[in-house]
Amino acid sequence: MNKHYLLSQMKSSGTAYLCWFFLGCHYAYLGKWGLQFLYWFTLGGVGIWCLIDLFHIPAKVSNHNMIISSQIAEIEKGEKEENHSRNMAMIAASKYN
Repeated sequence: MNKHYLLSQMKSSGTAYLCWFFLGCHYAYLGKWGLQFLYWFTLGGVGIWCLIDLFHIPAKVSNHNMIISSQIAEIEKGEKEENHSRNMAMIAASKYN
């Protein structure tokens, strides 16, 4: 995946709270559509699930962002290794010329 695309997928707790408060669509904001439909069909777990989510939204957003951060780190590691091998090839080529 593209690093810039992944950066655009990072989420904010504030926006998640706004989605939760106004539309109850905080799971959709995090890309979890199955849970979102279940949340809507049960009316927020008849209010219980809704109250639990009030306190768990920051952790859910943090987990979402942590997964994306690890993918970005893997991409950057691969780019670094690629640049290193390219530099080593250039050094080796210059030694023989």
